[in-house]
Amino acid sequence: MELLPEEIEEYAASHSTQLDPLLAELEQRTKTELPDRAGMLSGQVEGFLLQMLVASLRAKRVLEVGCFTGLSALMMAKALPPDGRLITCDIEPKHIAIAREYFGRSPDGAKIELREGPALDTLASLEGPFDFVFIDADKGNYLRYYEAALPLLAPNGLIAVDNVLWSGRVLDPKAQDDRAMVEFNDRVQSDARVTNTLLTVRDGVMLIRRADRG
Repeated sequence: MELLPEEIEEYAASHSTQLDPLLAELEQRTKTELPDRAGMLSGQVEGFLLQMLVASLRAKRVLEVGCFTGLSALMMAKALPPDGRLITCDIEPKHIAIAREYFGRSPDGAKIELREGPALDTLASLEGPFDFVFIDADKGNYLRYYEAALPLLAPNGLIAVDNVLWSGRVLDPKAQDDRAMVEFNDRVQSDARVTNTLLTVRDGVMLIRRADRG
């Protein structure tokens, strides 16, 4: 399903700040070396949305579940102060190697700590609070990531969850990941602990805050 006409997507991109040369290079390299997974990139428009959310929160601690090749981590790290920190995690060695290379080449890379291994293990090892959490990893574990991340969230923090429209397949779920996304969206919608809104940005972004922010 085409969520937005291609011309509208292109118009939005042309009326958004462009990626800096290093990130544009990273985006192109990912598309070249990982063509079957390039759709996992957050990309320009969503990347700047994440960056603006981090900046608006004046976040100092950010948690990312699912690093891929590091584009979204670098976008968010740019909005952090010099003493800010972002913890990200991934399990794929090739993705991690590319991300580490670009973290090393970026002036914002020193703010990022990349942990290799299952994300649930990483989440279990962390102490909050985190001002911002971005979840963009394997869909079957979204509910587990959400339940592990919510206790780590600062009282006025924000969780952003990617791919919640799942290319429209949430309307007619057939595969296991389709059903996982439907279950996740329904659980958040009925969760009295939070308030939420689902944005039709790219493949859908759910924004979640604590209902009782203390």
